[in-house]
Amino acid sequence: MPELPEVETVRAGLAAKLVGARVIKIDIADPRSLKRHLLGPRHFVDELIGQTFEAVVRRGKFLWLPFSDSRAMVGHLGMSGQLLLRTPNYPEDRQTRVVIHAETAQGELVEVRFVDQRIFGSLAIEDLVETVDNQPGGFSPEAPASNLIPVVVAHISRDLLDPDFDPKTVASKMSKRASGIKRVLLDQKLLSGIGNIYADESLWLAKLHYDQPANTIRVSKLLELIEIAKQVLERAVLQGGTSFDEQYKNVNGDSGYFSQSLNAYGQAGKACPRCGGQIERKAWANRGSHFCPRCQRLKT
Repeated sequence: MPELPEVETVRAGLAAKLVGARVIKIDIADPRSLKRHLLGPRHFVDELIGQTFEAVVRRGKFLWLPFSDSRAMVGHLGMSGQLLLRTPNYPEDRQTRVVIHAETAQGELVEVRFVDQRIFGSLAIEDLVETVDNQPGGFSPEAPASNLIPVVVAHISRDLLDPDFDPKTVASKMSKRASGIKRVLLDQKLLSGIGNIYADESLWLAKLHYDQPANTIRVSKLLELIEIAKQVLERAVLQGGTSFDEQYKNVNGDSGYFSQSLNAYGQAGKACPRCGGQIERKAWANRGSHFCPRCQRLKT
């Protein structure tokens, strides 16, 4: 599933064209891609046509485009969802489920094509509510976000690239958790945007075992881990995220190349770049954890 760097890459690509863009037409090829819009496809179309996107905002792995003081279109990418920007005469993209035709603020016609191989993702129009701290709902440097956030995102904590993220408060909360540190990193109600890939990379860089109980780690070390994770996410954003197959693409249909910089994730059987030991993959929480047993030892 796309993590923060992949979603941020898509967000930035959309923002370059869609801030100030007006929706003029919508084609629905597969209503299943509107399954989270509970009032149905016709309501989705009627609600969105004629609206102007005010920003493209992200919090963690969630993406939304507000078009009024009370409503926004939320994009759920799921496992394989893609939001592609195309010109009207661009060849058809396979597995296109929804096409939003828009006119940009500069008068250019564009198509936002929602492509989804496995139909786990969706588009929906959601109500906006005020953030609990009255700060901007998410990350949107091109057109600053208001203090409003979609209802379905409101329970998600701020992410490490959010200017209002508070590392000291998060580290303090981490230090009270008895769960393994990787499980804590993946808790989207504590800090959002980190998934399996970037958790493994951050823990490798911090020399922490994924099952080390968070409450046995010094707060200073937890702050170090948070800073490392932030740097990992920033580097991944610069490289367009991580692509292992055809499922994740940016808005131009290109793959990210952070996979070439991975030290632990997906490197099982290879030599640890730091100590020369062998990277292992252990089954963990219905997925896997990649780590070096030599320099990421579980401390008792």
